[in-house]
Amino acid sequence: MIPKHVAIILDGNRRFAKKLALDPRKGHDFGYEKVKELLEWCKDLGITELTFYAFSMQNFNRPKPEFDYLMNLIRKAFDTFCEDPRVEKYKIKVNVIGRYELFPRDVVDAIHKVIDATRDNDKFILNFALAYGGREELTDAMKKIATKIADGELQPKDINEKIIQNNLYMASEPDVIIRTGGEKRTSNFLMWQSFYSEWFFLEKTWPEFTKEDLMAVIKEFESRDRRYGI
Repeated sequence: MIPKHVAIILDGNRRFAKKLALDPRKGHDFGYEKVKELLEWCKDLGITELTFYAFSMQNFNRPKPEFDYLMNLIRKAFDTFCEDPRVEKYKIKVNVIGRYELFPRDVVDAIHKVIDATRDNDKFILNFALAYGGREELTDAMKKIATKIADGELQPKDINEKIIQNNLYMASEPDVIIRTGGEKRTSNFLMWQSFYSEWFFLEKTWPEFTKEDLMAVIKEFESRDRRYGI
């Protein structure tokens, strides 16, 4: 069975650029181009939702020149996104999860523009985790729930898994999570949503990822026995 929702930790961009003797920051450009390629592969295979872990809360600690480079790349990507004919053709809905309001105002405005422009699309969902952290997501969900209790909208006795899920940045749960770059850590990604996801750790850096790699992951996913604790 083809997974419907695939999430990817985009790791290894800088290392890829170093292999080519380029400025490590240039690796993010290669990574951005790979994201655009992946969209076509997923449409061909019948995957209908993608989530990209593109900027973590810890990435705010990157050196300022690299941070500024990333902000410019993200802004440019969102500024040009709606010009891509595939947005209308595939009816792509864009969500951004995380504390992205911490980004510079021009980046936030570009993100809001794309979210608003694609709000009514319903055939393919594209989620970007930006200024994201799993613990931060759970913390923010608890704050939202606490506010509802304080306002009398919710009683503590009524809190259950569904209530928590509905107050997260994203309720959807990936079938598959892929991490490129050789690291074997979950890195604070989708801590709630990934409780039954199938994880795949690849040695290749993100810009080196191919359609054949994706198909190999899907083939192994189809062979796994997803017993859900039984």
